[in-house]
Amino acid sequence: MRLAILFELCSLIVLSLTPSAGAQNGPVPLDRSQARSMVLTRRGIVATSQTLASQAGAQALARGGSAVDAAIAANAVLGVVERMNNGIRGDLFAIYWDAKTGVVSGLNSSGWAPERLTLEFLKQKGLTDMPPIGIYSVTVPGCVAGWQALHKKFGRLPWAELFQPAIYYANHGFPVTEFISAYWKGEQRKLSADSNARRIFLVNGEAPALGNWFRNPEYAHALQAIAAGGADAFYRGPIAKAILTTSDRLGGVMTASDLAEFEPEWVKPLSTVYRGWTVYELPPNGQGMAALEMLNIFEKFPLLQWGFLSADAFQVKMEAQKLAYADLRRYLADPRFVKVPAAGIISKQYAAERASKVDVNRAHCDIAAGEPARFVGDTIYMTAVDKDGNILSLIQSLYEGFGSGIVVDDFGFHLQDRGALFVLDPHHPDALAPRKRPFHTIIPAFMEKGNAHIGFGIMGGLNQAQAHAQFVSDVVDYGMNIQAALEAPRFTRLSFKGCEFMIENRVPAEVRQALLQKGQQLAVRGDFSTSMGGGQAVMHDSSTGVNYGASSPRKDGAAVPEPDPYFPQGPASRN
Repeated sequence: MRLAILFELCSLIVLSLTPSAGAQNGPVPLDRSQARSMVLTRRGIVATSQTLASQAGAQALARGGSAVDAAIAANAVLGVVERMNNGIRGDLFAIYWDAKTGVVSGLNSSGWAPERLTLEFLKQKGLTDMPPIGIYSVTVPGCVAGWQALHKKFGRLPWAELFQPAIYYANHGFPVTEFISAYWKGEQRKLSADSNARRIFLVNGEAPALGNWFRNPEYAHALQAIAAGGADAFYRGPIAKAILTTSDRLGGVMTASDLAEFEPEWVKPLSTVYRGWTVYELPPNGQGMAALEMLNIFEKFPLLQWGFLSADAFQVKMEAQKLAYADLRRYLADPRFVKVPAAGIISKQYAAERASKVDVNRAHCDIAAGEPARFVGDTIYMTAVDKDGNILSLIQSLYEGFGSGIVVDDFGFHLQDRGALFVLDPHHPDALAPRKRPFHTIIPAFMEKGNAHIGFGIMGGLNQAQAHAQFVSDVVDYGMNIQAALEAPRFTRLSFKGCEFMIENRVPAEVRQALLQKGQQLAVRGDFSTSMGGGQAVMHDSSTGVNYGASSPRKDGAAVPEPDPYFPQGPASRN
């Protein structure tokens, strides 16, 4: 597929090439369904869910930084301005594409459970399920170690320089933006329960409103320590000591060795070929294999022939989601502890077997996991591309908004609650165990065909794998460009059982009615619902050197290009 064809929006965009009747002069009218245009440049682009973060990344590129430098700078700012969703207190996954070699690398920097956090310990506490918040939901944060691993391998700028924008906003403040204000307000009860959180993140008991100015000097101190001391400051130095003091105060079991001995893991991404495009996801303990399984099932059906806004296409995708997520819940776990049949789950033969269970005319609400071993073969997402075409696809999260609800003494940041995704059934692959990593929802992605190379990701817990599959289908099956594919109306199901899907109301009423008649149960959401997850994407065209950027309207963000060097070097002249 040539890029010119790729960027046609087929059924979504109709280009009227002749003036309307009676018109003599003036612009040619363009009718389209997408709201935004892509960002295009031969220099770099950073796309994040908040504009100040995107700007910080673009400025890092302008200072000679790589895609990795830009991503770290932007991610650090996101930890200040969108703090309920990410930051030094969470985990991180990344996919890096090297434009010169074509090599795709993966990084898993998800933290493990404390060594003393065991099934027996929680049983003695009277718990029968993993607590969703609180000190026993806390796992070791992997973010800072992940940043350092990426920078060591692919960075160009000095480490300390990357944190200056985030330190600036933490000290001087920033105006709270629309979506972030709403998220913040939605977590007031959790914030009220912790004395540090009440003091720092609530004003007279209320979350900051839209446009309110917010500062967090305590968090600036944490960032300054990391800028000066690297990952050691977090895992062995003053921040580690503060984490342990906070944990001990609340009856936690984390130890100095739990932090000091953690290391991120370089991994080989999983991939499948979908109608000529190679699509990459990271291996378990993340849910990327479910996106690849869905795509392999999609491939068995004539989606292009049916058309984008067709009930049959939506039906197939919804049924594929049920099949893939049944497998996800049954098998996903830390592969260092259990054998995860990922190769079988993403095999074409297994997809054929699973696809045979799809009924285009009738929904199935109780789908069991398959047997793939017989076959072999609240989050932020951001992405950056530099002027050389290198792409970093990065996702980072605390899990739920403001994580565990616990703010670390003296440093103004919440600990993540990723441990909530363990199960307490000792026979389940995802059973809690010391130094084990839990089921992870956050996944970055990458896809390529010929000269087109795309880093992309879409946020939202269990929404992510199904949103990835829909994005890929929109690009590949319907010829959408990356901005149109991010904006396209989607469905999601944030559970492992049943037929209950949320769907955006831009899907035509007659299509929704047809899905109801097939047995799906639909909850209609707004035009651009955050339930469907905001996302970002960049693309590098290796034949022209042009980079493309896109950002979803379901978040506060933007794709911001690196500025061209149009100003002379040196101090500005007043003459």
